[in-house]
Amino acid sequence: MIKRFIAVVLLAAFAAVFATLLFGYTPDTELNLTARYYAERTAADLGAANIVTAIVVTYRGLDTLGEVTVLFLAASIVGLVLAQDTHKTPRARVPVGELLTTGTRFLVPLILLLGVYVFVNGHLTPGGGFQGGAIIASGILLTLLADPLKHFGHGLISAIESVAGIFYVAIGLAGLLLAGGFLDNRILPLGNVGELFSAGAIPVIYSLIGLKVGAEFASILASLSDTEEL
Repeated sequence: MIKRFIAVVLLAAFAAVFATLLFGYTPDTELNLTARYYAERTAADLGAANIVTAIVVTYRGLDTLGEVTVLFLAASIVGLVLAQDTHKTPRARVPVGELLTTGTRFLVPLILLLGVYVFVNGHLTPGGGFQGGAIIASGILLTLLADPLKHFGHGLISAIESVAGIFYVAIGLAGLLLAGGFLDNRILPLGNVGELFSAGAIPVIYSLIGLKVGAEFASILASLSDTEEL
């Protein structure tokens, strides 16, 4: 009874808070100083057509580095917790439908291509490294669903993740030495806004983030697949 009462009180408190936010909300009539700077200066300063990309990759690049690090730690912890027993009895092959198998062979290359497209064009269109990496990982997931006994080399996945992370940090440090700060994309020519080869190092940075995120998600999926029970 006491637990239910506490739960009801908490729900009522949350409802009061959200009601205040809902009925007392008044949208700003104009952008604040920081948002106005981003909106007006991003294209000129960084050469990126996608303002969100410019903010995530350059203006707050240290935050993005922290997010990628958290994802790496999560993948590492999952790998450690779900480390498979080397003496485990081999799993029996589970039959899957012909539709799933055939569809996987057709769709996985297209999914991987879409993931690459999303993070390579992140400075031009909505998307970027995190989204592209998640799309690539979805291709890995589809492969595992079609063939539960499929084994992905953890060494290769770790190598891709590590190399992408090292180059990501290296580009960040190059920004400190050659431009105006960590992950400053102006270490490469900005080009013309709207073109594929523009926005300086942002396409390179997002490609590295996409590979790193895709490898980390793939590592989690591979660990879960390796420890799946009969």
